[in-house]
Formats: sequence, C-alpha cells, structure tokens
Amino acid sequence: MLVDSPPEQCAETAPAPPTRRAIRVLGLFASAALLVLVALASIAIGAKSLPLGDVWHGLFHDSGTYADVVVGDRISRTVLGLLAGAALGLSGAVLQALTRNPLADPGLLGINAGASAAVVTAITYFGVTSLSGYVWFAFAGAAVVGALVWFLGGSRGATPVRLALAGTAISAALYGYLQAVMIMDDAALSKMRFWTVGSLASATGSTITQVAPFFAVGTVISLLLARPLNAVAMGDDTARALGADLNRTRALAMLSATVLCGAATAACGPIVFVGLMVPHVVRSFTGPDLRWILPYATILSPVLLLGADVLGRLIARPAELQVGIVTAVIGGPVFIYLVRRRRTTQL
Repeated sequence: MLVDSPPEQCAETAPAPPTRRAIRVLGLFASAALLVLVALASIAIGAKSLPLGDVWHGLFHDSGTYADVVVGDRISRTVLGLLAGAALGLSGAVLQALTRNPLADPGLLGINAGASAAVVTAITYFGVTSLSGYVWFAFAGAAVVGALVWFLGGSRGATPVRLALAGTAISAALYGYLQAVMIMDDAALSKMRFWTVGSLASATGSTITQVAPFFAVGTVISLLLARPLNAVAMGDDTARALGADLNRTRALAMLSATVLCGAATAACGPIVFVGLMVPHVVRSFTGPDLRWILPYATILSPVLLLGADVLGRLIARPAELQVGIVTAVIGGPVFIYLVRRRRTTQL
C-alpha cells in the first residue's frame, strides 16, 4: 500500500531553486570562458592568414620564424586589448554611477578627447616620443576635461543632458584642435593618423609593462568603490543616511576613471562607446547593483574590444580596420537606441 509523503517531507527532499547570487556567479564564469575564447580568436585570426599549426608553434616555441614573430605580436595586441577593454568598461560604469547618467562614457563626456589632445600636444610641441613620457600628459588632459565637463554641466546640480552637451561641445573643440595640429605638421600627421582613431596595432611588451600598473591601480580603486557608489546612485540624501562619504567617493571615482581612461588612451588612442555599451548590457541582467556590474564590465568589455579588433582584421584583409572605427560604427546606433528608449520611458 502506497502512502503519500507528507508535504513537509516533499518540501525537504525537493531540490531548491538556484538563488540569484548563484546564477550571477555562474554568469561570471561563463563570461570568463567567453573572454578566453575571444582572446584565443584574437591570437589565431589576423589580417594575415596563418595555419593553426603555425599559430600553435608560435605560442609555445620561439624559433624566430615569420609565423612566430606574427603570433608574438598578436599576443601583445591581445593582452593590451584585455587591459584597455577592462579599463574602458570599468571607467564607463563608474562614471554612469557617479553622475547618475546612464549615457555617461569617457568618450561622450570628452575625457578621451582631453587625453588625446594632451598626448598630441606632448608629441608635437614638446618632443615626447615614449609612452612613459606622454602617459602623464594623457592623465592630465583627462583630469582637466573631466573637471571642466563636471563644472559646465552644473557641478552637483548636473543633469544627464547638460553633461552630455558639455562633453560633446568640448570633444568637438578638442578634435578640431587635433585635426588642425596634424594638418599643419606633416610629421605629426603621419605619426598620429592611426593613433587618433584608436588602435591596438602598435601594442608591444614594453607598452603593456608601462601601462599595466596604472590599469591595476584604477581597477582596484573602482572595484572597492562598488558599495559606496551604490549609495551615491540613490541620491545624496540617501547616501549620507547610509554613511557614505560623498566627497571622498566622488574624488576616488573621478581618480579611478581618469587613471583608467588616461592609460587606455595613451596606449591605444581614443576608443569610444565601449564604456557606454557594456555597462548597459550588464545592467539588463544584473540589476543596478555595482557589486556585480563592475566585475561583469571588467570581463565583458574586453570581449567587445577584442571582438571588434578581430572583426576589423577580417573585413579589410589583407589590411585592417582600426578597432576605434569598428566600435564607433557599432556604438553609434546603440547610443541612438538608448537615447530614444530613455526618452520614451520619460514621456
């Protein structure tokens, strides 16, 4: 004779549904696996076709053959893409939380343009030729423009529209300055014409060694700010009630965004929309909690950047299309969609 189990026993033996935290953790592992696959594709696929056997040989041998040299260059390019992508995604997520502006991005707010203008000035007028020299100019330019946009946008009373307008106006002026410098100086034009659109093609082991400490410092500061930035995102009064130090949080957030964006721009040139697109995608499945948004943005932003770089190498073979152009082509329609969706939700 069969006896039905009591409801209590059924409840105890039934498997518990996965928690949201467990799903997010699994998502991080899946994102990391996707990043590994894209990084391998970045090494295996290039503007110049190589057999997979030669790529494999180049990864684990150093015999000085043409294939080994090409694979070595691709490895440096991939590592720089990993670092720069994470930096741009993190700085975008931090700026969006800091300004409470979902359209904030180092490129849209003019920070990339400030770093670019400072680097071009250093190279053209001060004769600075090494990355270790002009990276400090990049930081200074990014910091000055970030502060200027914040001031013109209304400081503490800044609105998303005013910040975007201020950033757009300053970016237009600075890019006009860049074009004028390159037109008047042929040497500057030949040296900067690829850098100013954003590219990973000039990556070397020396470049990575010089900018890696700045990426590390900016990343650590950004990740440690997740909890206080959560409070800031809820408004000043709520943040104070929760015990957040607004001035310190804002100062550290601007510092981390400046360091990350300045280092990425110094190494790769201005690359736009990565810091805008990835945090939006991440926020759609993690919610507004920056303790999850920031780690996801750190992993998925390099996926976008390296994927765009691989695409640029494929569609223009045997030449290549700079990654900054590819991200701009992808990001433009995405930005228009986000603006229209935000306008619709506000009506």
